[in-house]
Amino acid sequence: MLKGEGPGPLPPLLQQYVELRDRYPDYLLLFQVGDFYECFGEDAERLARALGLVLTHKTSKDFTTPMAGIPIRAFDAYAERLLKMGFRLAVADQVEPAEEAEGLVRREVTQLLTPGTLVQETLLPREANYLAAIATGDGWGLAFLDVSTGEFKGTLLKSKSALYDELFRHRPAEVLLSPELRENEAFVAEFQKRFPVMLSEAPFDPEGEGPLALRRAQGALLAYARTTQGGTLSVRPFRAYDPGAFVHLPEATLRALEVFEPLRGQDTLFSVLDETRTAPGRRLLQSWLRHPLVDRAPLEARLDRVERFVGDGALREGVRRLLFRLADLERLATRLELGRASPKDLGALRRSLEILPEVKALLGEEVLLPDLGALREELKAALVDEPPLKVSEGGLIREGYDPELDALKQDHAQGVAYFLELEQREKERTGIPTLKVGYNAVFGYYLEVTRPYYEKVPKEYRAVQTLKDRQRYTLPEMKERERELYRLEALIRRREEEVFLAVRERAKKEAEALREAARVLAELDVFAALAEVAVRHGYTRPRFGERLCIRAGRHPVVERRTEFVPNDLEMAHELVLVTGPNMAGKSTFLRQTALIALLAQMGSFVPAEEAELPLFDRILTRIGASDDLAGGKSTFMVEMEEVALILKEATQDSLVLLDEVGRGTSSLDGLAIATAVAEALHERRCYALFATHYFELTALSLPRLKNLHVAAKEEEGGLVFYHQVLPGPASKSYGVEVARMAGLPEEVVERAKALLQAMAARREGALEEVLDRLLALDPDRLTPLEALKLLGELKALALGAPLGSMKG
Repeated sequence: MLKGEGPGPLPPLLQQYVELRDRYPDYLLLFQVGDFYECFGEDAERLARALGLVLTHKTSKDFTTPMAGIPIRAFDAYAERLLKMGFRLAVADQVEPAEEAEGLVRREVTQLLTPGTLVQETLLPREANYLAAIATGDGWGLAFLDVSTGEFKGTLLKSKSALYDELFRHRPAEVLLSPELRENEAFVAEFQKRFPVMLSEAPFDPEGEGPLALRRAQGALLAYARTTQGGTLSVRPFRAYDPGAFVHLPEATLRALEVFEPLRGQDTLFSVLDETRTAPGRRLLQSWLRHPLVDRAPLEARLDRVERFVGDGALREGVRRLLFRLADLERLATRLELGRASPKDLGALRRSLEILPEVKALLGEEVLLPDLGALREELKAALVDEPPLKVSEGGLIREGYDPELDALKQDHAQGVAYFLELEQREKERTGIPTLKVGYNAVFGYYLEVTRPYYEKVPKEYRAVQTLKDRQRYTLPEMKERERELYRLEALIRRREEEVFLAVRERAKKEAEALREAARVLAELDVFAALAEVAVRHGYTRPRFGERLCIRAGRHPVVERRTEFVPNDLEMAHELVLVTGPNMAGKSTFLRQTALIALLAQMGSFVPAEEAELPLFDRILTRIGASDDLAGGKSTFMVEMEEVALILKEATQDSLVLLDEVGRGTSSLDGLAIATAVAEALHERRCYALFATHYFELTALSLPRLKNLHVAAKEEEGGLVFYHQVLPGPASKSYGVEVARMAGLPEEVVERAKALLQAMAARREGALEEVLDRLLALDPDRLTPLEALKLLGELKALALGAPLGSMKG
């Protein structure tokens, strides 16, 4: 059915539209009519609402229906908007020329577009574009497929938190959920809140080898991708990977460290590092950041390559200059295998292959590139310098490449020459000096005569059109010649297409070699980019050892925005407490330590004068939080959940960053929680940095506790932050002074200062009372029950709590 008015029946064009639309009920059908893609009925209303288009109507003898459309020339821009809005698009193209059609032009759906299955370069992001599938069974099976490159991988996870972490790392554009998950409303609601991506359906029939959950996820990806690609698919062999083979970076860590997404502003660690010149290089850099290494040998190999480019500026600049001209060979190889590479794609491929010998000449045996010389020469011989976007535009095959095509073009040129000669001949024969030969799409070739010479027009001229001051005519022989030209043009189009497809087929045979070249060049790109960052911003090569020792370390993102004070840090399986006022730089110090570790373990130089680091298995953070009101969770609840996960996962090889744990509840509860967490981290012997305002923690009697503070000083102009990290605890928190700097009214600041002094005095008095009672105590006269009661009272006194309020 189609929304509209009138008794019907539907005219043939709308019948064709409805038949195609009903084959793809989950898609918005864009139906080519001439130079536009049109929608009809309710789909037209949806399209008009989504894009702000004027809604018109398609009217036939017995039926009128809403109509809206977009021009084909602007398709990419509109399609991108629609996909971001959550539409799936079915594109129905005219698959035969209108002049050759017998009746209604035949149309077929030539493309199914969804966010996770794109292969069109104009619609794809520069990043990897993953389609993900999730299934349950013997764990959580998670698989990823990038249809545009053929990358196909997956893993089996044991917990939902691990699943979410891995999804956040890859950020898929579209997700397939298995039936048991789709039917779980609570899971779907939670999932969509965390990952606002398109959820789609597919059969989860197992494919491949390994655990059932993972095989189900593989099967779903392949089935869905085959459907959207019209049955053809270019996929590399499935690669099962173990997240444990890389540094574990939970979602909270990636967010807190602003690795890919900024919390404030626009800068991220990735944006700081991204000096890559190619799309595959950019994707590889993202992959290395997502999955830092835990093994020393491959890390040292990466660092060696970066150092090579750091030490040779001319080589680095030469490689980067060449790579800038390179097309996305990885995605181009996929379009070749799918049969979707355009003449423009092959032109870009030719230009890219011309760069490979230059890269080889620069690097010699350092780079192992496949031999693609034969394909390069074939493309140079076959294609014109600037091939058109589409085969149908013609003029893409170079003269001299195909004798049959050259002969057809020669015959066509002779046919065109006839009309040029005809104009001169008829001028001389008729004596009409203004006579000329013209052409338009309606009448074809014609002879045009202006009004003053109408009497000289020969009788054999047949009038076809009268204008204001001129008339147009034709001759029988002209029509015969014109028909011959049309025949030759059709033959030329057909032969050009045949030749192009043959050339594309030869290029397709080198798809794997092109992928290998893309891989080698992507690595070169990343090494050269990391070297460029290192040279430009003064990074140094990290060393790996048993201790963490950073001299003059800096925050790679913050230093781009402002003057930065470098700081040192030394620790070895210690709990380092960092105290100091708000705004002094405690959080920045914590983050820069983690970022230096992350950079080192992805194979990059680091922002420091010197850095020796252990190889961490995890980087776990609790820095900043936001309320989860929709989920019924406060800031404090979110904080405690993250701390619980850290304590569960931290090992002696983990780097842990905690910032102001316990501040979301009462001071007594917060101090108790912070103390217990500090003791637990100390017991785990991990590398822990703990920024806190609880000065009581600095006096904990823990053998591996180390105190640092961020320097600040009260001066006449107010509180001055030095942003220097120094040994020992801070002398005070300067909270009242920070409140003054924030603009709190002066009377409020003075009242807070007076209250603080009074509270400190009471606290000191309470501590004196505790000491007096302890000195007057005779332990030998106490029963166990009395001793426990007395300990509770003394603790309450020390913390300033009312007697009887403490338990235990």
